Amino acid sequence: MAGNTFGKLFNLTTFGESHGIAIGGVLDGCPPGITLDFEAIQNEMNRRKPGQSSIVTQRKEPDEVRFLSGLFEGTTTGTPIGFVIENANQKSKDYSHIKDSYRPSHADYVYDKKYGHRDYRGGGRSSARETASRVVAGAIAKQVLKDIKIYAYTSSVGDIRLNKTYKDLDLSNIENNIIRCPDDAIAEQMIDKIKAIRKEGDTIGGVITCVIKNVPVGLGEPVFDKLHADLGKAMLSINAVKGFEYGSGFEGTKIKGSAHNDLFNEDGSTKTNYSGGIQGGISNGMDIYFNVAFKPVATIMQTQNTIDKNGNTVEMQGKGRHDPCVVPRAVPIVEAMAALVIADAYLINKTYK
Repeated sequence: MAGNTFGKLFNLTTFGESHGIAIGGVLDGCPPGITLDFEAIQNEMNRRKPGQSSIVTQRKEPDEVRFLSGLFEGTTTGTPIGFVIENANQKSKDYSHIKDSYRPSHADYVYDKKYGHRDYRGGGRSSARETASRVVAGAIAKQVLKDIKIYAYTSSVGDIRLNKTYKDLDLSNIENNIIRCPDDAIAEQMIDKIKAIRKEGDTIGGVITCVIKNVPVGLGEPVFDKLHADLGKAMLSINAVKGFEYGSGFEGTKIKGSAHNDLFNEDGSTKTNYSGGIQGGISNGMDIYFNVAFKPVATIMQTQNTIDKNGNTVEMQGKGRHDPCVVPRAVPIVEAMAALVIADAYLINKTYK
């Protein structure tokens, strides 16, 4: 299976399945001499892990990271950083009812047709549990970047939306509630919405907004490796993502060019930032901001028709432990993938110096 490595100079290869012994990764290209803050890495894992609140899956996984290589006395050596995260709470029997059937809107059908064989236990490699490895690597990338700050937060759940831009929010409040929305009043509405949807045996989607501050001018490459293209691929590689927009996005199509152009200040900064911190595919020093749309989780606790491997119509109902809304746990995943992209672009840019 190809497609398990992300990045050019700073690259991550992940391995493992949802119900296997462990998942993990190999992070190559990390500069030497960085003394890692392991508590910060574990904190990022705790933000993503299941069972952390009443509105996420109740699978209990400690998600503790064990490093195998690339470190000496807590400092990076410049060699590949290998790590594993053991799966401690698999309940594979929860998936025995789909051994010969395909869950609607999951990867079951296409994996079976492409490879002729599939791991039906939680989706195997297609499971969102794979993203835990990304969060480890992203946490390391954040420490490589030092002064560059990345903030992601929940900006909508279903039809409940924040009507403020990131500039009007206190981003230090993101972790103040279980939905990771920096507006407590809107957060309560979102939480109530998810709880109501869960009682129906259904799921709901939402949007995560991400802001990257203190980005230097010059990150990103022309033509095919534009910075926003790399960010788009990173976000669209996350499970359940259905859309990506940066800067003015689709709203920018509604205004004239005379209003949309970001006019310069004398120091090279711009008076507005419809460009979203990226022009010509290269960072311009302004804040980079974008939105990532997540679909409703495909596994629902309601009966639906599907087909089995012989093409027969069968009934299916979800079992086990699943998120009614993936958004709260996806916030650190969005940050991690953004960090991997920026770290890679940062190191590539240093080759010009």
